Amino acid sequence: MKHLLLRLTFLSLLVVPACPHAAWAQAKAAPPLSGVKGKLQSFTGSSLEILTKSGVVHVNIKQPLTTYKQIPSDLSHVTSTSFVGVASVKQPDGTELATQIKIFPAELRGAGEGSAMMDAAPGAMTHSRMTNGSVSRPAMSHSRMTNGTVQKGNGTTLVVQYQNGAQTVSVPPNVPVTEVAREKVTLAAGDTVYAATEKLPNGTLTTNKVFVIAAAMPQNAMR
Repeated sequence: MKHLLLRLTFLSLLVVPACPHAAWAQAKAAPPLSGVKGKLQSFTGSSLEILTKSGVVHVNIKQPLTTYKQIPSDLSHVTSTSFVGVASVKQPDGTELATQIKIFPAELRGAGEGSAMMDAAPGAMTHSRMTNGSVSRPAMSHSRMTNGTVQKGNGTTLVVQYQNGAQTVSVPPNVPVTEVAREKVTLAAGDTVYAATEKLPNGTLTTNKVFVIAAAMPQNAMR
């Protein structure tokens, strides 16, 4: 059996108007935002230990710390200044079909800009890719996640633009939409997190923004 491909893309998003003669708005790729993504190993209140594919990364916390979680939303909250994430699945005909859309706050704009293959979940017959950049919106499957800025419209496709390329994604009706919102979150070992980081002259990484992508347990969601 062939393997399924799963692709994740972080991009700037622009929505293509429904009218075929309307001019497409031009999206610009968001500047990459430095950050560390992985499994939280420990949290002391003053530092984080995050397990990434390249090993454990130590990140000091700069107060005040802002934490984020996903809450239900809808496409009406996508504006011309939004930075979004779009998960999509590759269809047999080669097209990408959106399966989820995440709306990021302005301070996390540019998070994960680019594109890279990701490992499949344990036991799954899939490979995944994370692609970050700018987006315009005008069996076997491949899946992708796309983050970026958005111009509102009535189109049914997204033209995903990032630093080194572009991807077109179809948006079906009733696709789930969530907002990455500022919420008080109890960080715990096992959480999948993204920490926006700053590198100090001495090489130390610091953060004051941590997005809990997936909590290890439901109880960890919010204090």
